[in-house]
Amino acid sequence: MVKFFYILQIVSAFMTVVLVLLHSPKGDGMASIGAASQLFASQKSTEKGLNKVTYFFVGLFIVSSFFLGYLVK
Repeated sequence: MVKFFYILQIVSAFMTVVLVLLHSPKGDGMASIGAASQLFASQKSTEKGLNKVTYFFVGLFIVSSFFLGYLVK
């Protein structure tokens, strides 16, 4: 059980770092990568989706941290 939460925490930490690095400081985000701006309907929806996925992995990291805090003594 503890091993599962360790793996979950490592994966969620890695994904959080990758997703935060995908965000653009100017607000362009993923829509500014190459010709991807023509593939997406609007860059606001792209950033909105990227934000939701990032929040999910951050929440997963926090929950796994709490469980590891209680399970590992």
